[in-house]
Amino acid sequence: MTVAGAARDLLADPVDAVLEASVAGSFSRLGYEVRSRLLPEFSDDGGERRLDGRTVLITGGTSGIGLAAACALAGMGANVHLLARSAERAGRATRQIAAAARGTAGFGVADLDDLESVRSFAARFGDSHDRLDVLIHNAGAVHRSYQRTSGGLERTVAGQVVAPFVLTSLLIGLLRRSAPARVVTVSSGGMYTRPVDVAALDARPDGYRGVAAYALAKRAQVALSAQWAARTAGCGVAFHAMHPGWVRTPGIARSLPAFSRLMGPALRTPDQGADTIVWLASADHALLGSGGFWHDRRRRPVYRFPGAKPAGGADRGLWDWVAAKAESR
Repeated sequence: MTVAGAARDLLADPVDAVLEASVAGSFSRLGYEVRSRLLPEFSDDGGERRLDGRTVLITGGTSGIGLAAACALAGMGANVHLLARSAERAGRATRQIAAAARGTAGFGVADLDDLESVRSFAARFGDSHDRLDVLIHNAGAVHRSYQRTSGGLERTVAGQVVAPFVLTSLLIGLLRRSAPARVVTVSSGGMYTRPVDVAALDARPDGYRGVAAYALAKRAQVALSAQWAARTAGCGVAFHAMHPGWVRTPGIARSLPAFSRLMGPALRTPDQGADTIVWLASADHALLGSGGFWHDRRRRPVYRFPGAKPAGGADRGLWDWVAAKAESR
């Protein structure tokens, strides 16, 4: 090892700890750029592997972080399949992915706010694919006003909590047959501000705040990912959740325009935001294990603030609540 390499390794952990404690330093573009130069997880032997012949299904892959991840995974040889709401947007995205990767990509159409639509998609996907190596739950949006789906669920909860649960439940058999396989859930650093709160998931119009509902849903995603890991241990399917930091995407510009303007150049690029998704989808299973929550290729604490940590049994109650909603709608 060179002197420079030895110095880098000595600095890596203390610098990472300072960035993580600072929040803004960790979530911003600065955090990614520093870590990608210092942390051994970003080195040539960081664990990434080719994905030739592997099938990847990703929701929310028509723009932003999802599209960046899809392009990168296709470039590693994966057969990428998008689950999108719009056939027109999905068609444009798959052409972009194919051009970037010099390969092919496919898509299916479903509305994550409509659980019957999700079930129909899963049935079609299972009929037309003999394997699924990586399932990535990336779709997400902040809704400014209170909306209920036709199934009676608040829209954020329906599309970002219950729908991913249904999709995973319906495709877990295909994932197990493709083992070792993995499921990656894209959460948000905003989830640190909320505890697991089952009662709050059944939101009402009075006092509704879209950003708070989004943070609550993202917290639920992380808790459910850990539950999936515990309940399916030993079946050959690993579960991971991650947060990408603060990323410049069309969704952020629409839903949080003031934040987007304020942060400006401090926001990460979509490729930087997608990096840990791609790494989790491609790194050696033995390196990753299962049940982790990740940011910039390292496991991170699930709770930052004491007040956000729930009482015992909250995660189990969340699972039961989501499972009941999934069955009844």
